[in-house]
Amino acid sequence: MATKIISASFNGIDGEVVYVEVDINKGLPSFSIVGLPDMSIKESKERVRSAVINSGYEFPLGRVVVNLAPADIKKIGTLLDLPIAIGILLESNQITISDPNKYMLVGELSLNGEINAVNGCLPIILEGKNRRIDNYIIPQGNIEETTLIKNGNIYPFKNLKQVTEFLVYEDQLPLKHNEVVKFNNSYKIEYDFSDVYGNETAKRALEISAASNHNVMLYGPAGSGKTMLAKRLSSILPDLSYEECLEVTKIYSVSGNLKNKSGVVDIRPFRNPHHTTPKNTLIGGGRELAVGEISLAHKGVLFLDELLEFDRRVLECLREPLEEKLIQISRLSGKITYPADFIFIGATNQCPCAKGLDNSGFSSCICTDLEKVKYQKRLSKAIADRIDLYVSVVQIPFNELMSNSRRESSKDIKERVMKARGLQQKRYKGIGLTFNSQLNHSQIKRYIKLDNECLELIEKIYDKYRISTRGLDKILKVSRTIADLNDDKDVKKSSIIEALSYRKFFDGQII
Repeated sequence: MATKIISASFNGIDGEVVYVEVDINKGLPSFSIVGLPDMSIKESKERVRSAVINSGYEFPLGRVVVNLAPADIKKIGTLLDLPIAIGILLESNQITISDPNKYMLVGELSLNGEINAVNGCLPIILEGKNRRIDNYIIPQGNIEETTLIKNGNIYPFKNLKQVTEFLVYEDQLPLKHNEVVKFNNSYKIEYDFSDVYGNETAKRALEISAASNHNVMLYGPAGSGKTMLAKRLSSILPDLSYEECLEVTKIYSVSGNLKNKSGVVDIRPFRNPHHTTPKNTLIGGGRELAVGEISLAHKGVLFLDELLEFDRRVLECLREPLEEKLIQISRLSGKITYPADFIFIGATNQCPCAKGLDNSGFSSCICTDLEKVKYQKRLSKAIADRIDLYVSVVQIPFNELMSNSRRESSKDIKERVMKARGLQQKRYKGIGLTFNSQLNHSQIKRYIKLDNECLELIEKIYDKYRISTRGLDKILKVSRTIADLNDDKDVKKSSIIEALSYRKFFDGQII
C-alpha cells in the first residue's frame, strides 16, 4: 500500500493542497515523479536521493514512484522535496510514525540534507487551515512570515534528520512567537510633505488621491518635482490593516520578495518600475505565470515615472487592472488571477525636450507642435479616461524656495485623509464599497446628491466641454471626495469647480 503525505503547492497567490503518494516495488532501480510536476520538481529526484543518503539513511532499491495528487493541477516550486523524502523513508520502513496525515510538510532539500526556505509558505499554511489541518512542518528560514498565523501548530526544522526524529518521537513543542506583529509602529517616514516647497495644487491633488484611491497624472518640465511629490503619497496613506497585511505578504511570499528581516510586509508597497520594463514584468505572466509589478503594488502605490517613454503596448495592458483592480493572465500552462488594487501615479513631461514652461510662463521648448501632439498621443484615450486627476507641476519660484514659512507635514495631511476615509466607509457600509472612486454611474446618482445650482453647473460643463460620461463621473466622484475632505455633508459648487480644475489634459483641454 502506498504511503500518503500531505503537502502543498500554490496556484496564483493561494495555496493548493497536494498529496504526495509514494510507492516502492521490486524491479530495476528507477525513480519517477508523476502528476504534472514542473522542471524544478523533476530535478528534485537528485536532491532527494542525496539528502536521504547524507542524512544517514539508505535510498531504496527498486522502482520508486511518486504521484502528486490531484494529477490535473500543475505543481511548481521546490517545496515538495521534504514530503517526497519523508514518504520514501516511510514506505521503505526506515522510520515509523503513528499518523502520516497529521502534518503538512513543505521544504526544499539541499544535497547534505539541510532544509532551505521556500516561497509561498504563508498562503500554503492559510490554505491548510481552511482544510482544517492543524500541524505544519516548515523550513527554519520561513519562521518570520508565520507571525501572521493566529492559530496552528508550526514546527520549524533545519534538516531532514531533525524532521524524521521529530516525527518518530514527537518530542518538540510548536513554535511560539514572542512578539505580536505591530504594524507600522516602527516605520519612520522617509519622505515627508514638509520637505516640499511650493506646488500646493499638486499637494492638494495627492491628498484627494489618498482620501479615496483616485489615480493621478503629474505632468510638467524636467526637474519640477514630480517624482519627489509622488514618493510622498505613501506617507499620507493609512497604515495596513491585519487583513491587508496578510494579503500583501501572501503576494510577496509567493513571488520570493520577502527580503526584510520581519518576513512581513507591514507598510504599503511603493513600486516604481523603469520605463524599459517589459509587459510580463509589469503585469505578470511568462512561462511560470510570475507575479508582476502591478500585483506587487497591491494595496499600495504604482508609480510610472516617464510614463510616455513606456512602450504603448505595455501601457495598454493597464486597462483591465485600472478598472477591475485585478489582472487575469492566460497561458498554455493555465489561467491565473492576481489582485492589483493600487493607486496609480503617472509622471511625464509634456514634450520630448522636457523643457515646457518655467514659473514665469516662459516656454523654452524647442519641439514643434507636431512633435508635441505625437508625443502626447502615446497615452491612449482609454488609459487617459481611467485617470481621475491631472496636475500641472511647475518649477518653484526662487522666493518660495528660500522661504522659511512652515510647510504642512505628512502627519497633518494624513489626519484629514483618515477622517475623509472614515466618512466614506460609514456612507457605503453594507454595499461592498469603501471609496468614492469605486462608484458606478447608477451609484453616483444615489449617493452624490446635487442641489439645483450644482446641477446647472454640471450641465454647463457637460455641454461646453463635450466630455464623456466617464469623464463626468470622474468629476462627480472627485467632487464627493473633496466634500469629504472639507467635512461637507453635500457636494458644493466650489467642490465641483475644484474637481474640474483637475481634468485638464496636457494640451489644456478638459477631458
